[in-house]
Formats: sequence, structure tokens, C-alpha cells
Amino acid sequence: MAINSVLANAGQEAAIKRDCPKEQEFLEDPLNYPSRVLTKLYTAWVTLTYPFASVGRKLSIHYTCRLARTRAHQIKIGDKVFVGKDVWLNVSALEEKHEPVLIIDDGAIINDRAQISAKNLVHIESDALISTGALIQDHSHAFEDVTKPISKQGITEGGRIRIEQGSWIGRNAAVLCSKGELVIGRNCVIAANAVVMRSCPPYSVVFGNPATVIRRFDFSKNKWVLGSGAPAESQTDQ
Repeated sequence: MAINSVLANAGQEAAIKRDCPKEQEFLEDPLNYPSRVLTKLYTAWVTLTYPFASVGRKLSIHYTCRLARTRAHQIKIGDKVFVGKDVWLNVSALEEKHEPVLIIDDGAIINDRAQISAKNLVHIESDALISTGALIQDHSHAFEDVTKPISKQGITEGGRIRIEQGSWIGRNAAVLCSKGELVIGRNCVIAANAVVMRSCPPYSVVFGNPATVIRRFDFSKNKWVLGSGAPAESQTDQ
């Protein structure tokens, strides 16, 4: 009975698609066009007028992106990078540096409302996927002085973050580095809402708060195996 029901539903869906003209099936809401035009215009404006350390071809940056022109010289963007709606690309470096502090390599995708704040170095390698609402930050607010409001204590010295090629940072996940270097290895999956404060090895699935490696690919066995259940290895302690 269950199989018959599935086949019947599939037949109904096929009939609906068959009866629908292709023009209607793929017709896009025309109210989306103004936003797309504004995004194209803003992308062209940013590319031509912002003094980036370098900027690649086929960039797409939504017109609502928060990006300071005065900090653009410390940002390097590769080819075919996508930056979504309400993204904040922030440079918090208090001193001028000779090298970019925010690097986004070819093919990286920064989805809506993600926040990236770099003081020392945040490097997002090629084809990395940063999901909606993710936070990547290589420093924090200072809070040790109990005589001052936290908002007036400035920011910490911080560390450096590298998200290696092909990794996926899930929805609302946070990648935070207070010191040393934090590395998300190649082709890692950081689960939604995870809080990562330590490095994780390549080809791992990382979950929770604090983040823990729950699965990893074992090349010697050529298959995925369960993680140790211990927090991901810290490179800041080495």
C-alpha cells in the first residue's frame, strides 16, 4: 500500500508538471530583479573604486554588505567569490599591516548575515562555504578590567584563523580564536550552532559546544570512522 501511495503521488506530480507550461514553471518573481540589478551595480562600484589589496574576477557582493572602504586595502578577494545579504566583512586591525588581514580565496561562498572580523589574519581558502549567520573572529572584547565597561576596554590581542579548502561552516556556527593559530582542516564539516575554539584535522565532522570531532575519514581504512569524542586538537597549546 505504501509503495502504491508513493507511485500515485509521483504520478500526480508528473501530471501537474506536464500540464504546466515551461514558461510558468520557471518564471521568476519580477520583484527579485531590482535587488539583482542593485547587487550588480554595487559589485561593479566596489570592484572599481575600493582600494582592495587585490580583487578577482566575477565577484558578487550584495548591496547590503557592510564593508568599510577605508579598510579595503587590508582585504584580498579571489575569483568567483559570492558575498550574500547583510554580510559584515570587518577589519579590526588597530595598526597598519603590510599584508592583508582578511583573505577570501577563489570560489568561496559567504552566505547571508555571516560576520567575519579580522585583526591579525582570517584566511578563507578556495571553495569554502560559510553558511547563514556564521561568525568567524580572530579576536574578542577585552573584559579583565572590572572597573570599566567591557565596551570601553578595547579588543584582545587575538590569534589567526585559517579555514582550509572545501570546508563547510554550518548555520550560526562560531569559529573563535583567542590566541595562536586555529585551523579548520580541509573538507571539514562544522555543524550548525557549533562553537569552535580549537583546530580540527582535515576531513572531520565537528559538532557541539565546545566543538568535538564526531566523525573523521580514515584514509588507511578508506572509510569514515567515529571520532574520539574528545575536543578537537588544539594547536594553540602546542
